[in-house]
Amino acid sequence: MKVGVFDSGLGGLTVVSAIQEVFKGAELFYIADTAYAPYGGKTVQEILNRCDNITQYLLSNHGIEALIIACNTATSAAIKHLREKFPFLIIIGTEPGIKPAILNTKTSHVGVLATPATLKGDKYQLLVNELSNIKKVTLYEQACIGLVEQIEKGEINSSKTFNMLEKWLEPMKQNGVDTIVLGCTHYPLVDEIIKKIMGNDITLIETGNAIANRLKLLSEELGHKNQGKLKISVCFTGEINKQMIEKILKNKNIEVRKCTI
Repeated sequence: MKVGVFDSGLGGLTVVSAIQEVFKGAELFYIADTAYAPYGGKTVQEILNRCDNITQYLLSNHGIEALIIACNTATSAAIKHLREKFPFLIIIGTEPGIKPAILNTKTSHVGVLATPATLKGDKYQLLVNELSNIKKVTLYEQACIGLVEQIEKGEINSSKTFNMLEKWLEPMKQNGVDTIVLGCTHYPLVDEIIKKIMGNDITLIETGNAIANRLKLLSEELGHKNQGKLKISVCFTGEINKQMIEKILKNKNIEVRKCTI
């Protein structure tokens, strides 16, 4: 089984980290599209075109059978187009875990940390509208401008990153938020800081495990035997912090190289 995964940078590696826990007997090709990061600052058409080019690259160079869009912003912009254009591929997207957050919360106060593009996107708005019938909750939405860039630079434990998060999270803390949706694949990388600010009783909802289990299920339906090793290679299109790759995946046996798409 050959699987392609992509994001604008390092964030999607949190999804790869979850995949390597449950998925075996495959080759996984990760593209960190750092030359075009962050996607959140691009138009929907620009993101869609980029996702199309990356998918074509993964098909032509690696013959992938499954594609994971490990980015909420890219999923919102391009998943419908990609599924229509490449119907022979397993295509799995990423969306904020609003449903598990609504089911989990005891206070009915839920925080959502996401990029501006995700919060404004049709997919997110439709999801919120659909799920509002499950249980009445108050959502505290926060666009985290600049957080992805801090994480990409490896400045996870810097005072600047802490201060940014503290400013965004303080209103949630004051309003009794007990569950926070991490609506960007980068954000699990700062989960310890969020817990430090909010307290260890906070529940953080991320989607990596759900995506990994979905990939395993769909691939097994096509006859994939989930046995053997998982080989991972990482390709980046611009600059990248290579130390962060090892830190996220806890794996030094990964081929890392630059590519042009």
